[in-house]
Amino acid sequence: MTSAALSGFVLVAILGVITPGLDTMLVLRQALLGGRWNGLASAVGITLGCLVWGSASVVGLTALITASEVAYNVVRIAGAVYLIWLGGSALWKSLLRNRAGNGSEQDWSAGNDAITRRSALRSGLVTNLLNPKVGVFYMSLLPQFIPMNSNSALWGGLLVAIHLSIYLIWLPSLVWVADHARSVLIRPKVRRWMDRATAGVLLGLGLKMAIE
Repeated sequence: MTSAALSGFVLVAILGVITPGLDTMLVLRQALLGGRWNGLASAVGITLGCLVWGSASVVGLTALITASEVAYNVVRIAGAVYLIWLGGSALWKSLLRNRAGNGSEQDWSAGNDAITRRSALRSGLVTNLLNPKVGVFYMSLLPQFIPMNSNSALWGGLLVAIHLSIYLIWLPSLVWVADHARSVLIRPKVRRWMDRATAGVLLGLGLKMAIE
């Protein structure tokens, strides 16, 4: 039973992590526009957010999010507003650079210097913390893989650690791929449209989270 529970959770966790979503988009955006270290910082922020949600689920705090529609909606709306702000500010900066005629590679590099590792880490962390689906994921999934008559806190901590380990393998792999693709995507025109496309995705995800 123990090995079957672990194997089942690992499979479900891997599928959940590698499925393209908000985390994937954030890491790729930071890596492509800000460089390898910004991508890794964003990945660390996302993983820290999962650590907070996972720890809260082990001690039962996220039961409030699961049980209370008001609490869930408060976190959901805050997350939607943050995503819309990220997407809107990225789109606005891109339009301003284009209007000012900043089309050279040097101008784009200077503009992306403002995307610091600290801000990349913060965007990954805050976006994850303001996504109530992460808490619901832990609360709904962990109990299914905790064997009966076992130490639930110990098992819950182990499952959360496995999930975080998968994140720490997968997200840096995405950063590596994105970093190697930068040589192809370094041209200002390509980067400009890529920046706008990812900003549009952020806006769309924020609106989707707000209305669902």
